[in-house]
Amino acid sequence: MQSTAERPPDPVVTLILLRHGLTERTGSTLAGRAPGLHLDDRGTAQAKDVARRLAGIDLTAVVSSPLERCRETAHTVAAASGREVVVDDRFLECDYGDWTGRSLKDLAEEPLWRVVQAHPAAARFPGGESLAEMSNRAVAAVRDWNDHLVHTTSTGPVYLVCSHGDVIKAIVADALGLHLDQFQRLQVDPCSLTAVRYTSVRPFVLRLNDVGDGNAAALLPDPGDASGDAAVGGGAGAATEESPR
Repeated sequence: MQSTAERPPDPVVTLILLRHGLTERTGSTLAGRAPGLHLDDRGTAQAKDVARRLAGIDLTAVVSSPLERCRETAHTVAAASGREVVVDDRFLECDYGDWTGRSLKDLAEEPLWRVVQAHPAAARFPGGESLAEMSNRAVAAVRDWNDHLVHTTSTGPVYLVCSHGDVIKAIVADALGLHLDQFQRLQVDPCSLTAVRYTSVRPFVLRLNDVGDGNAAALLPDPGDASGDAAVGGGAGAATEESPR
């Protein structure tokens, strides 16, 4: 019988989740899968700052949603770490269907808005996919990447996935053992870092929505918004944004 001292360590994988940087539409409209949406000057600066913050971490892989705003953010990080970006469609933004491109303020008047807020596991976007389908594909992608990378380094792989607010929230909810109906309690700002360590027993959420600026003002409530609604699509974080309520 192998002693504890002789037993090889259990495999550990660390996933760094990065939301894309700001675009001209972030926080005012539900961009969804609309093509041709690039980082604006603020988003480009955010991506460069994230690359600086991650300098020194030997990333095993850099994976991205196929949408431009994610690929641009991921390429900035990958260039600093000497890695190529691998695109995985399973980390694509939720297909919001007919809601795509519409003002969040207008969408807040739709009956489906309350379902998205209070019972997201039951929400299906007209002409698009359900939040449950989005969650299932993203979580399955994480499992596949973990299995693929787990034996690539002796110390355990650390890889980065650049994706979208709701996708990242769904992955974190799974790591925390939360029902999808609870994922609207999480906040993931543009270019924030979230880290999850996967062990053979359970995941550990090491960091959530870390924007690294030490801006305590971002913790203060917005006096103009006491609705308690989550920002569908992720919102613009501490950046100026049009309230969807």
